[in-house]
Amino acid sequence: MATIDVPNQVSFLEDAEALRKACQGWGTDEKAIISVLGHRNAAQRKQIRLAYEELYQEDLIKRLESELSGDFERAVYRWILDPADRDAVLANVAIRKSSPDHHVIIEISCTRSPEELLAVRRAYQARYKHSLEEDVAAHTKGDIRTLLVVLVSAFRYDGEEINTRVANSEAKTLHDAIKDKAFNHEEVIRIMSTRSKMQLMATFNRYRDDQGTSITKNLPGASGDEFLLALRTAVRCLNDPKKYFEKVLRSSIKRTGTDEDGLTRVIVTRAEKDLKEIKDLYYKRNSVPLDQAVAKDTSGDYKAFLLTLLGKED
Repeated sequence: MATIDVPNQVSFLEDAEALRKACQGWGTDEKAIISVLGHRNAAQRKQIRLAYEELYQEDLIKRLESELSGDFERAVYRWILDPADRDAVLANVAIRKSSPDHHVIIEISCTRSPEELLAVRRAYQARYKHSLEEDVAAHTKGDIRTLLVVLVSAFRYDGEEINTRVANSEAKTLHDAIKDKAFNHEEVIRIMSTRSKMQLMATFNRYRDDQGTSITKNLPGASGDEFLLALRTAVRCLNDPKKYFEKVLRSSIKRTGTDEDGLTRVIVTRAEKDLKEIKDLYYKRNSVPLDQAVAKDTSGDYKAFLLTLLGKED
């Protein structure tokens, strides 16, 4: 369930005018920007951008970039983009870091629906004039390249049907590979990149039943093996994305110095999807409401904006 509070009736022209007014004068009215954009869904934000451009012959996104700064600017920028375009930007930023953020690429590849991932690839190509797969391949190497390219290229079956016989067989295949420490075995990569999420859940459940422990417990996260860490992240994203996102939030907040990129990414990308359930899980795991943890670890307009997306005004 979503956390943002969206009114039923919206005037896109009035919203565009309010944003224009907020950006004029001696200082930017950040509170006005938050009160409009923090309470509009993706479809409404797109209509506001169109109305703004028609009224003022100016790109609203570029105007906001010039008016805002720091973590607040980055959060607003990522929020106002269409979801597929936002993911394309997140993927490009992750790929082009001096040390690529493989977990962000895996997160986008494995937690989006097949249609959403296809839309991301189209948006990426439109924005950067080359494919997501091409850029992932250009900035990685070896086994990690093989895994990431097949994950971003996947178009999985998205239905409910599963094959129990296949789940039993592939649970054994995964167990044998893990036992032999052959984490990069081609069969492991094939299973992870081609099977539907429901089929993989059945396979992971069978693995747990057969081995008495979850597959992630047998993929040690503390090792320095880059491929093993990537594989473990993919399993977590495919098997229980809400649990994965809760851990990203927890790690972002509890580390020495807040990881604003991780915190912003999860709140912005999940606020219209399942952030309420992620919040519930966070409270269950940490005995502290997520709103309270975010409020303690952030400040200013950035804090106010995140809290608005979390459904709790500052």
